[in-house]
Amino acid sequence: MTKITAILPAYNEEVSLGSVVLNTKKYVDNVIVVDDGSKDSTVEIAKLAGAEVISHPSNKGKGAALKTGFEIAKTSEIIVTIDSDGQHDPNEIPKLVAPIINGEADIVNGSRYINGNKKDTPSYRRVGQTVLDKATNLGCGLEITDSQSGYRAFARHAIPVFRFSSVDFGIESEMLMDAANAGLRIKEVEINVRYDVDGSTKHPVSHGIGVLMRVINDLEFQRPLYYFTLPGAIIVITGVVLGLLFFGDYLGGGTRSLLPTILAIMMTMVGGFLAFTGIILDSMTRMINRVVNDPNYDIRAGEISSTKVKQQGK
Repeated sequence: MTKITAILPAYNEEVSLGSVVLNTKKYVDNVIVVDDGSKDSTVEIAKLAGAEVISHPSNKGKGAALKTGFEIAKTSEIIVTIDSDGQHDPNEIPKLVAPIINGEADIVNGSRYINGNKKDTPSYRRVGQTVLDKATNLGCGLEITDSQSGYRAFARHAIPVFRFSSVDFGIESEMLMDAANAGLRIKEVEINVRYDVDGSTKHPVSHGIGVLMRVINDLEFQRPLYYFTLPGAIIVITGVVLGLLFFGDYLGGGTRSLLPTILAIMMTMVGGFLAFTGIILDSMTRMINRVVNDPNYDIRAGEISSTKVKQQGK
């Protein structure tokens, strides 16, 4: 029988946590509540509801809470993450883990928008979600419809690919990028969500901006062509056009100074440097990913050679 563990990161969730734990226990073998430095009765309620509780001495963020939870649950065959604020419906856990049990996916993302926008989603949330979805998909090369979903299921063999370098809410996007870079199969299933029990402790605008900045920062390493080469190419084109215009104006006697032309040339050089930096970093990233994802990759030969082929050559 497949062992399933649910991880519930919690910070001051005494109002909703008890019912979430009790309902989650119907579908999993173990419920782990990671108390992230709560000041209320979160720990006591989690224990009374029958959950295993791991506490952080201070509030470290959702990413840190998930990291702790995954370390404790690493022996489980499937790990489910679910928010503690009551927005997610634990009765949908069977639907979430089914693709993994059936061998169809390594990670399942619960999506609120897999079939388009939902009318009950606040407009300000959907606008922010769309921006974060586009940025995340740009970074991981996927077509995820709900990149910020905290309702997910993971096969055990997928756990080692996650960096957990983001300690806050940027962890949702980071995990998708890590999974995509590792070549894991990601499937989405539709889930429901309640907004009348929103227990978020962070303002949605500051939250969204923080996550977006984290995603953009990850693009520096995950998608250097977008981060460096594309802006560099734009700067080069702009510099060339301006340089021709300024130099033409100088030759025509419109100006006596070559300074604008020199500045345009410098702009072109800087843009070219950025563009080539992106190309070099992209090549390095592809090489690193290839080595990490294929242990039989021979760097010196520049090709993949299996163990059998090596043995036959002896």
